[in-house]
Amino acid sequence: MINNKQFAMTTPNEHDIHIVANLLKTIELFKDLDEQAHAEIISHVTLDYLPENHLIFSEGEAGDRMYFIKTGMVKIYHAGVSDSFDQELAILGDGDFFGEMALISDEARNASTKTLEPTEVFIFRKEDFLNLISTNPRVAEIISKEFLERVKANIRAKNA
Repeated sequence: MINNKQFAMTTPNEHDIHIVANLLKTIELFKDLDEQAHAEIISHVTLDYLPENHLIFSEGEAGDRMYFIKTGMVKIYHAGVSDSFDQELAILGDGDFFGEMALISDEARNASTKTLEPTEVFIFRKEDFLNLISTNPRVAEIISKEFLERVKANIRAKNA
């Protein structure tokens, strides 16, 4: 039986706080937020342990969280009729993140993800994100600006 434990980081250890704080500074959506906003995000992050070959989410599903990889490896892909026919989009590892567009968009997931080895991920839920921006107008303004930049970049990429 798989032991798939999840721990709320209500009293995170210093190492985990440091990891998430550094990751937030590298993510376009969050990098311009102040330390108080980062601390608010960190207070809502949970840590999940996922076994090898664990399907995190499937293409087409509704997205309701983003993930920061603490340790391990994750494959981002378009599913084929079998694993040997998957179209690999990316392999992510320690310090990488994925699923951030689920926080600001109601569109379905555009790819599937699964672990390639035992993996620890920090999870930030859309519900907590929406609460953060609804109670902090400055955070909402910064994130809205970044979201618009991403939409423009995506449109330019599609038209190129």
